[in-house]
Amino acid sequence: MVWIKLVVCILVIFFSGQKVAKYGDIIAERTGMGQVWMGVIAIAAITSLPELFTGISAVTLVSVPDLTVGDLIGANAFNMFNLALLDIFHRNGSLLEVASQAHRVTGWFSLLLILVVTVSIFISTRFYAMPIGWIGWYTPLIIILYIIAVRQIFYYERNHPTHKEAAVYQGDESLKKVYIYFGVSTVLIIGAGIWLATIGDEIALVTGWGQSFVGSLFLAFTTTLPEITVSFTAMRIGAVDLAVANMIGSNLFNLAIIPVTDLIYVKQPILSAVSEGHLVTAAAVIVMTLIFIIGLHVKPRRLFRLSWFSGSLIILFIASTYISFIAA
Repeated sequence: MVWIKLVVCILVIFFSGQKVAKYGDIIAERTGMGQVWMGVIAIAAITSLPELFTGISAVTLVSVPDLTVGDLIGANAFNMFNLALLDIFHRNGSLLEVASQAHRVTGWFSLLLILVVTVSIFISTRFYAMPIGWIGWYTPLIIILYIIAVRQIFYYERNHPTHKEAAVYQGDESLKKVYIYFGVSTVLIIGAGIWLATIGDEIALVTGWGQSFVGSLFLAFTTTLPEITVSFTAMRIGAVDLAVANMIGSNLFNLAIIPVTDLIYVKQPILSAVSEGHLVTAAAVIVMTLIFIIGLHVKPRRLFRLSWFSGSLIILFIASTYISFIAA
């Protein structure tokens, strides 16, 4: 039954996530938001709602911080893997050959935040959590860095405007109807995210796999379905910057969810209550993000639809997943 529940939950998140992205994009388009800003901030936040509510429900309902952190870091690894797939399926050369340099700002801040999280897990689990009350020292730092990142992305886009891209979704509905559809779809994602946390815990118990592996693989894959759907749709219609911004922006937003769950998890600083197994996935995300930033500078060329950029990301993702499975 647990696998049937997982399939049903995946379907709910997939279809409701697609609707959230659709109507979120219409709202963003009609309010005149910039392309990079829309992808990194608006659409990325919208498509990361499953990670947010899965994380909250995992620490409040089932009190399993391993699932929360595993889902967030694992989702970032999946997003980088999905960037590799986007690069392979992009028709006219490598994806990064045509992507805007504005993504470098998001990439660098994403790298900085994952470094903070990785160091925090290592110090908190092996030495001392350095708590501030019940939260970790890293929580205010991550919040400050995320606010700075949002501000810098906004100013960078304003000072370096990119070409206008086609909207991912077209719609002639009234704005009132769009807000209603958006709200209903968001409620469905919230419900599915809460349900998903309990399913992940069941899978860990039934299979005997570690909660860090279940969070990094099963929950991460499920909760990144909205990002996958939006980015592949965006690329298919030629909105490359939106596709890339959604993936990298989601990585940035996912890491900003950790302070939220840390504030809610009152037993102890959340990163001191998780497995060191997450360090494997976090290290892979660090290297993958560096490869992405380098790729924006070097502009990788493809051979038989595979570039060093996409090939490296795929190898790192498979290797980290295998190591996490063995460690579990």
